[in-house]
Amino acid sequence: MSKPTPISGFPEWTPGQRMIEQFVLDRIRATFELYGFAPLETRSVEPLDQLLRKGETSKEVYVLRRLQADTDGPAGDDALGLHFDLTVPFARYVLENAGKLQFPFRRYQIQKVWRGERPQEGRYREFLQADIDIVDRDTLPAHYEAEMPLVIGDALRSLPIPPVRIQVNNRKICEGFYRGIGLTDPEAALRAVDKLDKIGPARVAELLAETAGASEAQAKACLALAEISAPDPSFADAVRALGVSDPLLDEGIEELVAVVETAAAHSPGLCVADLRIARGLDYYTGTVYETQLVGYERFGSVCSGGRYDNLASSGTVRFPGVGISIGVTRLLGLLFGADALSVSRTVPTCVLVAVTSEDARPASNRVAEALRSRGVPTEVSPSAAKFGKQIRYAERRGIPYVWFPGAEGEADEVKDIRSGEQVSAAAGEWTPPREDLKPLVS
Repeated sequence: MSKPTPISGFPEWTPGQRMIEQFVLDRIRATFELYGFAPLETRSVEPLDQLLRKGETSKEVYVLRRLQADTDGPAGDDALGLHFDLTVPFARYVLENAGKLQFPFRRYQIQKVWRGERPQEGRYREFLQADIDIVDRDTLPAHYEAEMPLVIGDALRSLPIPPVRIQVNNRKICEGFYRGIGLTDPEAALRAVDKLDKIGPARVAELLAETAGASEAQAKACLALAEISAPDPSFADAVRALGVSDPLLDEGIEELVAVVETAAAHSPGLCVADLRIARGLDYYTGTVYETQLVGYERFGSVCSGGRYDNLASSGTVRFPGVGISIGVTRLLGLLFGADALSVSRTVPTCVLVAVTSEDARPASNRVAEALRSRGVPTEVSPSAAKFGKQIRYAERRGIPYVWFPGAEGEADEVKDIRSGEQVSAAAGEWTPPREDLKPLVS
């Protein structure tokens, strides 16, 4: 077999990095469950018509088909694609299982998703997301939109990572403002403003004219709205100072004030109202969120989401929801790239049980079983080499302790190979210090 060529955009972590990832997932999962979210996993594929009906995603969807499929392409039930986020499949799941669910339904979902975009630092074609959503039948109180940043703030604060800043906006503010200045296609205007950080205000103004039919004055007003940012409710005064009036605008301001005030009471500095945040997907209808990792702002958001009222709907039945998603792979990829995360050892093993001879291996196995039964990660030496060689094996793997079974009638001994300290010990009683029991992420 020739040497394999790596495929860009499909990360494969080292064992040490994978241990860090699992640590991160455990912390995130624990926080989600503290807030009462139940676990869920949906299938990896969805019908193409569902994946393509909302937002600018057609260029990113991976189509699934058999190698020997019809060359004309898949059709009907065979027209499947890999999901590009977890919100669309969740909305479908809610519609299919509404009769079995209790509302409001709170779920978390940690799965891989796939997007056919250009791979670069922090952006992948296969990556892991950790989502929370709350959906209700017919109506969803706005206070759930204020709860989302609190959960994410607690989850990310539990990790050994730089602090985060959650930028929040409300689509009603933008849409109401655009209507108030006379734009007839607010969704086109939103998509243009969403590109502000990528292409700059001059090009956005051109895009507003091209796609939303904005005059020079209207484009200038849109950019003035997008410039408003505040860590407190003072943003509302800045919006009103622009002199635009619309009922939807007023409703959005009221809802966003509640989000900012709730976040400030829970965790001062966590949220900032930033009216340039629009989110490109069309299904968002209320509060939207983007999260920056302090010191890594140039890479964009590591956690995003928003309110959606019509994504989970069929005829007259509607399940409005709000959700937010942590881009776990994106977050970790940025930190791994900066060597900003480390683990104290790259194996879970805490103790290596030495083997005095191959005939005595059963005795070493019994020691390992006794330690494992008490929750101490243990492995047995691969060979009955000289003890010095067995110790070096433990050193290479980062295992902190080596256990030496005693001869008949003699006590066992355990050695901390970092300090050289060696003491008598019994496998049914000895416990390592808490900081050595499992690898530490820092």
